[in-house]
Amino acid sequence: MTDRVTVHVREGVADVRLNRPDKLNALDLATFEALARTGDALAADGSVRAVILSGEGRAFCAGLDFANFAAMAGDGAGRRAGDITAREPGRITNLGQQAVHVWRELPQPVIAAVHGHALGGGLQIALGADIRIVAPDARLSVLEIRWGLVPDMTGTAALIRLVGEDVAKELTFTGRMISGADAVRIGLATRTADDPHAAAAELAREIAANSPDAVRGAKRLLNRAADTDLAGQFLEESRALGALRGSPNQVEAVRAYFDKRPPAFTDPA
Repeated sequence: MTDRVTVHVREGVADVRLNRPDKLNALDLATFEALARTGDALAADGSVRAVILSGEGRAFCAGLDFANFAAMAGDGAGRRAGDITAREPGRITNLGQQAVHVWRELPQPVIAAVHGHALGGGLQIALGADIRIVAPDARLSVLEIRWGLVPDMTGTAALIRLVGEDVAKELTFTGRMISGADAVRIGLATRTADDPHAAAAELAREIAANSPDAVRGAKRLLNRAADTDLAGQFLEESRALGALRGSPNQVEAVRAYFDKRPPAFTDPA
């Protein structure tokens, strides 16, 4: 997509990588913009069935590039630096939030492969994924408190959802650094792997082999489950099932199973 974020698609799996390895993939304005644009482009690509989100070099993402934003302000570009907090037209997010929320909005499942550091905004980007596979020795932190700030890239909502209110507050109030193994133990990450990207690629291929209609429907239902009452959730399950039952990909899933052959699914429109 850009020099800040690269995308390679193979066999229905999009490999998305933050691409500032010399800066430990620290976030500048161009990176925020590239992440949001990349997510939008993938959402519109029916051939993509799963997404891997990772970082080039020694880290997933070291957080906000403070030096870059300070230099922009010093050059009279302070308004541009502040653009990440400006509400995006027609969205519930600003640019900084959309760089994370776009992965939750994406109809396809997103797997974050985390190695090295995932700090502050970098951790929040990982929290935007559906699944997080982390190296046991990865270093993660809700680091904003160090700079006298708060998590402002959808992190407060994600933390509560994943680890509960008390643990979310402890992590946020202290900025405590935790390992990948600890992140799994408290629910911040899904599982560990010595090679997170290889594990994410294997999982993405497994997901991509299933009906894209069913996978997208399941993600949509699971995303909204925490935000609606039981009656509303049960109604949405019924609607989703009704839309899938008898559809071409659902019929193909059944036929392929009984024919003992790999299914040949049609890409969503």
